[in-house]
This record gives sequence, C-alpha cells and structure tokens, in this order.
Amino acid sequence: MDKANVCKILKIVGFILVVLLLGIVVVVYKLEHHTEVIPTQCKIVLNTENKLEKLQQSCINIPNEKKFDCFPRGIPDQNSCNLRGCCWSPIADFNKQIPSCYYPANFRSYKVTNVTKSIEGETLLLSITRQSVYPKNVKTLLVQISFETKSRLHIIIKDYENERFEPPYPQIPATKKTPETTDYIVLVDDDNFGFAVIRKYTRTVIFDTRNIGGFIFSDQLLQLSALISSKYIYGLGEQTNNFLLNTNWEEIALFNHDTTPKEHTNLYGSHPFYIAMEEGGFSHGVFLLNSNAMDIILQPAPAITYRPIGGILDFYFFLGPSPDNVIQQYTEIIGRPFLPPYWSLGFHLCRWGLKSLKDTMDLWERNRDAGIPFDVIWNDIDYMDNRNDFTISPNFTGLGDFVHQLHNIGMKYVIILDPGIASKLPSNTYPAYDEGIKQNIFIQNSSGLALEGIIWNYPKGTVFPDFTNPRTTSYWLQMLTKLYKEFQYDGLWLDMNEISNFVNGSIYGCDDNVLDNPPYLPKIHGERLNYLTLCMSAKHYIGFHYDVHNLYAFAESMVTNSALSLIRKKRPFVLSRATSPGIGHYAAHWTGDVLSTWDAMKHSVGDIISFNMFGIPMVGADICGYTGNTTKELCQRWFQLGAFYSFSRSHNSIKANDQDATAFGEEFILSTKKALEMRYRFLPYLYTLFWKANQYGESVIRPLFFEFPKDENTYTQNTQFLWGPGLLIIPVLQEKVISITSYFPQSIWFDAYTLESYESNGTYITISAPLDKIPLFLRAGYIIPYQEPSQTVEKSRKNPFGLYVTLNDTLQATGTMYWDDGDTVLSFSDQQYNLLEFNYNGTLMKSSVLTWNYETTMTLDTIYVMGLSNKFSQIFINGQNHSYFNYDSELKVG
Repeated sequence: MDKANVCKILKIVGFILVVLLLGIVVVVYKLEHHTEVIPTQCKIVLNTENKLEKLQQSCINIPNEKKFDCFPRGIPDQNSCNLRGCCWSPIADFNKQIPSCYYPANFRSYKVTNVTKSIEGETLLLSITRQSVYPKNVKTLLVQISFETKSRLHIIIKDYENERFEPPYPQIPATKKTPETTDYIVLVDDDNFGFAVIRKYTRTVIFDTRNIGGFIFSDQLLQLSALISSKYIYGLGEQTNNFLLNTNWEEIALFNHDTTPKEHTNLYGSHPFYIAMEEGGFSHGVFLLNSNAMDIILQPAPAITYRPIGGILDFYFFLGPSPDNVIQQYTEIIGRPFLPPYWSLGFHLCRWGLKSLKDTMDLWERNRDAGIPFDVIWNDIDYMDNRNDFTISPNFTGLGDFVHQLHNIGMKYVIILDPGIASKLPSNTYPAYDEGIKQNIFIQNSSGLALEGIIWNYPKGTVFPDFTNPRTTSYWLQMLTKLYKEFQYDGLWLDMNEISNFVNGSIYGCDDNVLDNPPYLPKIHGERLNYLTLCMSAKHYIGFHYDVHNLYAFAESMVTNSALSLIRKKRPFVLSRATSPGIGHYAAHWTGDVLSTWDAMKHSVGDIISFNMFGIPMVGADICGYTGNTTKELCQRWFQLGAFYSFSRSHNSIKANDQDATAFGEEFILSTKKALEMRYRFLPYLYTLFWKANQYGESVIRPLFFEFPKDENTYTQNTQFLWGPGLLIIPVLQEKVISITSYFPQSIWFDAYTLESYESNGTYITISAPLDKIPLFLRAGYIIPYQEPSQTVEKSRKNPFGLYVTLNDTLQATGTMYWDDGDTVLSFSDQQYNLLEFNYNGTLMKSSVLTWNYETTMTLDTIYVMGLSNKFSQIFINGQNHSYFNYDSELKVG
C-alpha cells in the first residue's frame, strides 16, 4: 500500500474518531446539563441492535396512566432516555404531564439472592443488577417484612452493609408478639424484586410494586413506585390542595418550609402518610417513616411514586378496616395525641402589632365588654425587647401584674417563642446567647462554630438551639424558668421552627457540598434545599441538617412540652407551626400565614380534617385569615367556622386591619357570640373526643366518609365535617349565600338550634344559612353531653349539664362523657377522673358510672330526647316518678 493511500485511510479514521469524540462531547454536555451521570455499563448494554429491539418490544402496550417517569428532572431526548434503558414516546404539548421517557415492562434493577422465612415475616437480600444514573448506588439491600399485628405490616428496605440515617422521632414502640392471623398477605417477586400487599378478606391489592420499573436505592435518591387500589386517597401533607387528592400526575414535595400557603408549594409540615378508600367501604393507610426531603407523585393508574433523597425506605401498612381504625393504628406507632388542658378549648384572641401592654389590654377589654366568649389572650413578638427571646420590651412593663389579673378571673395568657437566639449583642448582656455558647448547644456550621442566620432578632444575627442535643433540654428549661419568674405564662407558641431563616443557609452562605447540592432536587419552593433555611451541611447532635430538618419542630415541641410541665406543674399547652409525624403527642398546630380570602377559608376545612388524620387533632386556621385585609362578611362567616375548629383562635398580621369581633359593629358581635356560645355549649362533648383521641387514637374532627364508609358520595365531600360521630358542621364558604345545599348521609339529622328533624337516605338538602348562623346538626343514635355556656371556660364548667338524646329509627342512642379537673398532668393515669356511659333503648335511659374518682358537683339539668314517636306517659328518675317534662308533638321532642 503506497504512502498516499495510507494517509487517506488515516485521514478517514481520524475523521471518524473526531465525529465519535464530538458525539461523546455532545452526550456529556447533555448529561451535565441534566446534572446526572450515566454509568458506563448503561451505554454498553444499549449499544447493540438486539438490546434496542428488546427495549422497544418491552415499551409496547404500556398505557399512558401506567407510564412511570424515567427522567424526572431535566429535558430528555430519545438518546438520553435510551441510555437509561427507558422507553421514548413524545407526548403532544397539550398533555405534558404524561412522561415522554418512561420505564419499560420488566425493568430490573435488583434481584432477590436470599430468602429467610419465619412466623414473624421474611428477610430478603437483594443484589443490584442495574446501576441507576445517580451516584453511589447501594449494591446489596436488606428487606425485612414483619407481621407486627393483625392489621399492621412493616416493610423496611435498607443498605445491608452500611448504616444510613433513620429518624429517632417518633419512637416506635416494639411489637410484643407475632399475631396468629393477619388481615393481609404479602407476595414477593424474587427475580425482579417487588412486593404486593393484599387485603386477605377481599383480595384487594392495595400496594403493588411488582413489574414496575424505577426502583432506585442510591446514596441521595431512593425511588419506589407502586400501583394502588383506589383514586380516593387523602393525606400526604402539608400542601394547599383539595382534601381528596388529585391523582392526575400530581407532584407533592415534602420539606418543611415557611411561606404563605399556596397550591403546589411545600409548606410547614411533612407527613408522608395517606389513607385510601377501597371498594366496599374498606380503608387502609400507608406511612413512609423517612424525614428527608422528598417528592411524592400520584398518577391516574392509580399509582404512587416516592422519591426521598436520603435515609431508608421504612413502610408501615395499616389495614383498618374502617377509616378511624386506620388512624387508631397509625397513632399507635407515632404516639397518641396529647390531652389538652380544658381551658385551651375556649376561644383565643391574638394579633401581631399589639405594640404595648396597653394595646393588649385594650383588645382584651373591648372583647370582654362586648360579651365575646373567650379564655386566652396572646402576644406575638411585640412583647419582646428588640424581638429577642426571653426578654420583655419596656412597652410591656407591668405584664406580670396583668397576667395575675387574668388568672384571678380564670383566663390564660400565651406568648410566642422563636427558635432563634440573638448572636450580635454585646458579650455578657444576653444570657440566652452566653449560656448557649457556654453549654455548646447551638447548631454548628461545617467548621464546628455556631451557625449564624437571621430571623427577627436585633441586632441582626441569629443562632439556633439544637433540640436534639440532650444538653439543650436543661438549657431551655433554664431560660423558660427565668422568664416564668417575670410573668406566669400558661402556654407557648413555637413559630419559625421549620427552621425559617431570612437568608439562604447562613449569613456566610454554605460550602459547596453534595448535601446542599444533591444530584436530585425535589420540587420544593426556592429550588434549593437551603432556601430561607439552614445549610444542609449544618451539624446537629444526631446528624446533618440534611436529614434532621423536618424533625426540628418535633424535637423543639418535645423539649418545650416537658419544660412547661416541670415549670407550671400543670398540663402543658404547646402550639407549633412546623410539624412531622408524631408531633401531635406534644403540640397543637395552626395552619400558618393563610390569606384573608374565601378560598383560603374553604381550604382550611380540608386542612383541619387532614391534620386530624395525621394524629394532630387540635388544629385550626387563623380566623379571618392572617395575611391581607379581610371583609366583614368573610370574617363573619370565618368566625362561625372557626368556632368549630378544634383549636379556635383569631390572629392576623401587623400590616392588616383589626379583625377581632368588635371591629365590625353590633350585628357582627351578636353573630360571633352566637357561634362561640354554641362551641362552649358542646365543650364537654369536644373534651370527651380529645380524651378518646388521647387514649385510643380516635379522630376528633372527621370527614363524612369516616362515619359512612360505604357511601361513595361522602368520598368527595370536603366542605363539611363532623365532631366525632355525632355533630355535623356545615360552614358557609361562599360570599352572599344565605342558604346552602349540602349532602346528608343516610340518617336522621336534628337541627342543633331548633331540634327540627331531617330524614335522609343519602341526599342533598337545601337548608337555611342566614348571615348570623352556621348550620349544625345532631346525628341520630347518639347521646351528646352539653353545658350551658358562660363567657369563660372556668365559669362554664360550673354550670348545669344537659344531654341531647337523638334517637335513631330503632329508638336507640348511646354516648360517653369524660370529666376531670382539666389541668392535672396525670389525671387519667392517676385515675382522678369521672367516666360515664349513657344508653337509651326505647323505654329506658340509663347512665352508668364506669369511674368516679374526681370529686366535683355535676348537676344534670335538662335532657332533650329527639325522635320520639309518642309522648311520655310517665318518667322515673332513680325509681322516683317525675312530672316535670314537656313534649312537642310537632318536633317529636321531649
């Protein structure tokens, strides 16, 4: 071969090499653009026509609703999609939600290599068969399937060789023994790892990960998808959405964050728990115990995908079978809700912008003078000196005397605390900072120094107590005790504990690291993990902020709850903005900085129901809204609704106009008194519901389907709710409406004002709702205790009791009442309480005393019996004939 031909061949080879190199450069550029790295073997595997042909065959006949996204971040094209081993099928612009790049059938990433079975469950070892595009894939996984109780299944998937972060809160109680039978069956696919959870009785497959691609277990992304049994799914908070979740490609990000509530935005709490309704009225719940930031995607199959960016996959399945059974089973592991002090069930009055003690007293006095029932006055950060914790502004001189005055008339006082300690004051002038530095209890930056951010403190500079550090418990108690000596507050309001920060990460920014810049970023507000919070590389006693962020409020609430018990020697009341699973054992919740709009008021109904499902039954929204100026009609309707939040408080921003009940005139005052007096009338019933929640995990506020699970019409109702099983609340949620058409499930319903009856077979009924009234209905079959209302809880507790007896079509009714002093920490465990059970069987009304250890005078005054077919001829009480009774033949009430 001559020299010229050799040169030509070399030029051709060189040209080919250049083209290949350019192609590689283009691919690399695209991969970098998507901030992901494709493992080499993926390229090699898919470089043969045979493999491509098999891939194409496995992509055929996958319906749109079962396409699981293979390229959740970035802009895919066919080449980058195929390099992942996934299917490419572009979707028309009008339906961009359906993935263009999706997993093929039988996409395998792990296989089962070992199985050990026992009566307690199964243990599996998995080996990786395909690397994901994310760094540091875990090669060997351990799967533990535990049959914990008859109705509870526990499945853990974790790294076999290395420990990964697992939330220390809530502390899950150990299972005592393996059940003899279970309500579920678990099937495992050995070859291509997946599992299915099946309800044994109905054979309903409630959660099925088999033959679904995309199972990933890498260092900073875990992904698992499953087909689920129902489109009727609720929970997965906290976001502003409809109570019934949207399964049409809905993406829900969970990462505690301080922002004005709006749709498609992660808010103050993270609760990866849902409850679903199956055919036939059965219900189940699924809980992922994982504290890391995550995305959860719902799609129309119906199906669900979890994408946490750390920790392990730790699933609990609750088989119910009723919705309330599911909540009982869930709170059994995360912790039962706390029993609130009785005074906290009254109405609370607050606003930001009460700049002095005089302003506070003026608000208090004008509402007292107007006759508004209320029990608690609050102060926001105005009471602090330069907005610094554990200080008192000179404008609040005499605060201790005012609180003493409140206590003398049976009222209470609550203050706000932020989890931020001023860091820029002169040395030895601010004990909260000096002691914290001395005891080394602040969250640290990557250099081991106290991380500094900015919140309300002045001068600007803030450090944050690490409540996971055992030393912080004594520090916090020390600071709160010192403040209590200044004035005897009754409860504590924990704000800004997401943690919220006015700068990203710290005043010095954050180091460039994989925690603050993970390879996969959930769809969170601000598009960076440290957006208006701390650096993810910040150090807590138990780990990095990356893992601990969503647990901060839990730890703070737990420590604060304990400190309050020790300081006051009474039942603690703690209110927390940020939440996570199990915090309801220590704190109540309000729904944050909601807008003063009709839409925000409507969403609050779904919010309070959802948090009852999350095990936080004491919850409410700021009545009339927090952000912006309300209108008179909106505020009037919101006061009526707020009177039936389980936590009832009016509060608004410093920038907004006054919106307490006295701000809108005499008619408004009368309307508000009417609603709040109805609340106070039913407080014995509400308190009993809280006791049942504390002891048995029953929900306090319920959606209709909790009580009517076989009625599918109730599954979509999100504008009305129940207190327990017996009291239906129908708020007016639209402007200029004086009648409302609402769904009444099959029962007899009695108007709580007039006692008029409405019999429904599951129909919509139009009812009157004048501007001064919120419709309330008593459900047949229940006996509900009540008490004549006074202006405060303390006075109301001294009034006579009564009973509403609402007979069903078989003339039956039952009820319970729990009663104690309302403030002792261990009143139930020490058996210092009274428990009564009521029963009506058609001719005999019986009251049974189950426990009577709390010495008090309880006078029964009036019993209303509704649904009577005939007038009483005689009434005997304790064997004695009584003639003092009335009968209304038209209402059939005696």
